[in-house]
Amino acid sequence: MNHRSFMYYDSFETPIGSMTVLANDSGVCRIDFGTYEDRLASFQAWKKKHLLKGELVYDPEHPYVSQTKKEMLQYFEGERDEFTLPLNCYGTDFQRKTWRTLLHDIPFGETRSYKEIATAMHSPKAIRAVGGAINQNPFSVVVPCHRVIGSNGKLVGYAGGLEKKQQLLDFEKQRTIVTNQP
Repeated sequence: MNHRSFMYYDSFETPIGSMTVLANDSGVCRIDFGTYEDRLASFQAWKKKHLLKGELVYDPEHPYVSQTKKEMLQYFEGERDEFTLPLNCYGTDFQRKTWRTLLHDIPFGETRSYKEIATAMHSPKAIRAVGGAINQNPFSVVVPCHRVIGSNGKLVGYAGGLEKKQQLLDFEKQRTIVTNQP
């Protein structure tokens, strides 16, 4: 087995619960709510789906693992609005296009509807497909699917649960209000 086949992980605490990062030598592969133990079955299924071989190795000092934890904690401490992590995306072309759109088209503290995301992708009728791609987002918080809401303004679906989605939106809104005050 060569070194590149390893995937490195660590779990860490945030103000809204445990998160786990999974990375390889090419970049960050996943950031999920929950501990490693909580997520192990889904990590194994994800690896199988994407035909990824290799062992999952606990390594909190791996450069991409430690960078992820650092940037996430800065985000939750109010010191970071954007992430600089090298993302190693496994997904279909449409999923990756959707995730890029979320990254680039929804500013910190703002929301967009699924329809607005589909329109931004020049696929205005692909609302359901956009929803499906967002549902498969492997980068919780970093690729801001928590900023995507229903056309009626209501919260819908979030892998971390609607309570976490509301907490993230409230956190960003409060930071935006404080930042924009004279």
